[in-house]
Amino acid sequence: MNNNVKHLQIYLFFLCVVIIFSCQQDQKPDVGHINLDIKIQRFDQDLYKGKSKDLAVVDQLLQKKYGQFYNDFITRMVGNPDLKRIQVLEELYKGSAYEDLNHEVDSVYPNLDILERDLTQTFKYIKYYYPKIKVPHFISFLSGFSYQIPIGENYMGIGLDMFLGKDSKFYPALVESIPRYQSRRFDPIYIVPRVTEEFARQELFMPRDEDRTLLSQMIYNGKILYFMDQVLPEAVSDTVKIGYTGRQLAWCQNFEGNIWGVLLENELLYKTDIHKIKMYLTDGPFTAGLGDRADSAPKLGIWIGWQIVRKYMAENPTISLQQLMTDTDAQKILTKSKYKPKIKDN
Repeated sequence: MNNNVKHLQIYLFFLCVVIIFSCQQDQKPDVGHINLDIKIQRFDQDLYKGKSKDLAVVDQLLQKKYGQFYNDFITRMVGNPDLKRIQVLEELYKGSAYEDLNHEVDSVYPNLDILERDLTQTFKYIKYYYPKIKVPHFISFLSGFSYQIPIGENYMGIGLDMFLGKDSKFYPALVESIPRYQSRRFDPIYIVPRVTEEFARQELFMPRDEDRTLLSQMIYNGKILYFMDQVLPEAVSDTVKIGYTGRQLAWCQNFEGNIWGVLLENELLYKTDIHKIKMYLTDGPFTAGLGDRADSAPKLGIWIGWQIVRKYMAENPTISLQQLMTDTDAQKILTKSKYKPKIKDN
């Protein structure tokens, strides 16, 4: 056997080892032993059933069954603390708008079986990594396009009227308060990712006040998205996780090095002036001044932060998810990621 053949065999052996290891890294953990079966309470349906009944009785039944969620719904979501609960119900049931919206919600969501299945799977993964977390009660509702995923005392709400599908007849009329770039994400496929993101941000990994530099906010948001990588169903695409169109994601991937170059050239990583860095962190239809409006993506700092964290975890395979999420040293994560995307020539 000549040396060339030996070298080829050695190369192929190590290539196979790398591929197998990479596949093992990408595989989700076995969560079959975790006992969890999420069910979503249909407040939207229970509320609608009371439309033609005695409102005092309806009020008492809803208060007993839904507790704090019902109080929050009445006083914050559709009413205000100065009105009596029965007054809010009277106003809600009045006219045809509520009935029309309820019928639309029922037509899109005759049941929530698929949603319950996917939430169960996601929260099994979350409990695998964080066994002590308390899984919230999930309650579906509609609030007239006011609330999407509210979190309250021991509950997470799912505003089904905010997930009717991007082509719903209701959304064009709301364009002044809800821009098109937002309503295109009002689709059922976004529910589990948005629930997961809100739970991560508000219940597991609260942002720190001292993390004010662009870099620290990029890494924080990147860690949230990486966490979502680990716990969401594998069918959930990157576009849905971050809320991009396919064109926007392709633009980011194509010009990743150029975007990184802009941040470095303008010495933005360590800036704390919100007026200078907010364009790289906030949502919108595009990022002003970068690329063609039809293609460029918003919140580029968050997307780059996600890529840095992914690179960091790939370069440091002994770091666990839990270790990553508790690490607040953004500079260390950047340095050890060896992040250096190639710049594309125009």
